[in-house]
Amino acid sequence: MIRCKNLTKIYRAGGTETVALDNISFEIKTGEFVSIIGPSGSGKSTLMHILGILDTPDSGEYFLDGQEVSKLNDNQLSDLRRKKIGFVFQSFNLLPRSTVLGNVMLPLLYSKISQKERIARAKECLKYAGMDENKLKNLSNQLSGGQMQRVAIARALINNPSVILADEPTGNLDTKTSYIVMEALRKLNKNGRTVILITHETDIADYANRIIHIRDGKIEKDGPNIPHDHIIN
Repeated sequence: MIRCKNLTKIYRAGGTETVALDNISFEIKTGEFVSIIGPSGSGKSTLMHILGILDTPDSGEYFLDGQEVSKLNDNQLSDLRRKKIGFVFQSFNLLPRSTVLGNVMLPLLYSKISQKERIARAKECLKYAGMDENKLKNLSNQLSGGQMQRVAIARALINNPSVILADEPTGNLDTKTSYIVMEALRKLNKNGRTVILITHETDIADYANRIIHIRDGKIEKDGPNIPHDHIIN
């Protein structure tokens, strides 16, 4: 599914160079649930942007589903991102004055799918994400943090992507709600989707089957995970 080879990313400002990623390589197979964990400034956010085709490395190769991303033009990159990747962000990124249903349908705005089909697909995704069907006409700014994240997960599913990329998805949530959201992501993984989680929290990283530790732009450790007590398999 994903293959990264010798990825390097350097930020330059005012004559100063900051190495965000330092020649890192790894693979993620279809159906894996992987946490990428590291402290602030470790390079994990930069890596997330590259994996999500939101940024490009200065050198190295990134293959997504067999396609070398660096060889694609802007339109091909946008198409690949839309079809293959669903994003879940810490800040939810919902439109505050749009309804729950409207937010989930947003990625289908320019598709050729009928309005009836868009609504049906959005409702199905919201149900899958565990969203209360009585909230579908609510504005997103009327929801709790956990409900907003469920809407964000449903929106990430709307194009049926093969990869879910979750960037600190529990960062704005309390502990109990965080675990509920993580169970929703684990459910997606158990049903065949590849899930990549970016986090700095060890208890959240524990939901994954594999953990990649990153520090100072380098992979420190990469291996299978043995969940702790709060994780029920």
